[in-house]
Amino acid sequence: MLEPQKDMMEQLKSLKRLFDVGTTVTGIGARLGAKEYLGVNVNDEIYAQKLRHAFGNLKGPFMKMAQFLATIPDALPQEFAKEFLTLQSNAPSMGEGFVRRRMAGELGSNWRNSFQEFSLQAAYAASLGQVHQAFNKEGQRLAVKLQYPDMETAISADLRQVNMILGIYHSFNKSINTQDIVNEISDRLYEELDYVQEAENMEYFRSILSHNLDFVEIPKVYPELSTQRLLTMQWLEGNSILKYVDHEQSLRNDLGKKLFLAWYWPLYRFGLLHGDPHPGNYLVLNDKKIGLLDFGCIRKFEKTFLQAVIDLYVALRDNHRDLAVDAYKRWGFTNINNELIDVLNQWAKLLYDPLLEDRVRPIQDSRGGKKGWEIARKVHKQLHELGGIKPPREFVFMDRAAVGIGSVLMHLGAEQNWHKLFEEIIAKDYVR
Repeated sequence: MLEPQKDMMEQLKSLKRLFDVGTTVTGIGARLGAKEYLGVNVNDEIYAQKLRHAFGNLKGPFMKMAQFLATIPDALPQEFAKEFLTLQSNAPSMGEGFVRRRMAGELGSNWRNSFQEFSLQAAYAASLGQVHQAFNKEGQRLAVKLQYPDMETAISADLRQVNMILGIYHSFNKSINTQDIVNEISDRLYEELDYVQEAENMEYFRSILSHNLDFVEIPKVYPELSTQRLLTMQWLEGNSILKYVDHEQSLRNDLGKKLFLAWYWPLYRFGLLHGDPHPGNYLVLNDKKIGLLDFGCIRKFEKTFLQAVIDLYVALRDNHRDLAVDAYKRWGFTNINNELIDVLNQWAKLLYDPLLEDRVRPIQDSRGGKKGWEIARKVHKQLHELGGIKPPREFVFMDRAAVGIGSVLMHLGAEQNWHKLFEEIIAKDYVR
């Protein structure tokens, strides 16, 4: 009798999630349909602001999906993308009763005995879980990440809503085929629910960075106090990197260099990308090292794909059109012709722009954001006229990282010769 009851409870939870998210999401489809099919004048900017507020009050993966989609050019209307890029959870943390039950479920009824101190009040609340401060028996300060219940159900329900939005939008804007994009987001979200895998990711990053980038600090994991839904790690004391936007230029330049290397050195040397470049995931520690947090979303890339990324950079740097065509084909683009190559190269130059200039400069010029949107809109209008493209699913987190890191470096006002830094990173093949 227990299994049918369990199945019924799962169905009820799924229906509730569909209702909670659906009441927020249905309006997007209505707005898009009214604007495109009925000619109704809609102020997308105001409506997107309302949606951002509503999504910020939803726990679970939908907020994270909206952030992902906002980094993919033309996957959403421009006004929506701008607002969703700023999404942060405004939802209140789960209460003390929830914490006690969840901790007992993960570590047993005597879980309190494993800690010298444990705060039942969450220090941080995020989309998939919340973090508590604690001290172990040896007096070491800990960060205890506790996953919200029923996240698998939430992901399943939220994916259905995302597919609905994209289906409506794609019916009249065919510049980007988003199905593989949704599949990629889905796979990475389910992986984020496995804290055992996240612990392994952290240890692997620690091993490769400690020997090469000694200015990056990654929290130590405490496996005896961790499970698949509970992750206990070292508490890193520091400030958000965005708190340094008004400090002296030399410090901001140094932090920008460290951050750039922390993300792209593991990618091009080991094929590993930290896929959640949220400003809250980088701390500046007291010794000005970079503290790197949240390793649930790690994307592994094949060497052939990364080589194509590098080859496109070289093609743009050296004006080598045939190499660019070959790179696009190796990425998986089909129906390649001269018109499509011209359009794709406009998009690629926008992404690679900071890396192509051999000079000290900010990551974006003074009107970089506005200029970027202007170019993106022009490119996607042309892609629509050419029948659209189906980008490789690997682009989701490659683009997300580029946009996320670029945004932080822009706010920081860091200036470097990004060209030389990148050339040094790709000078050797990455280790496997």
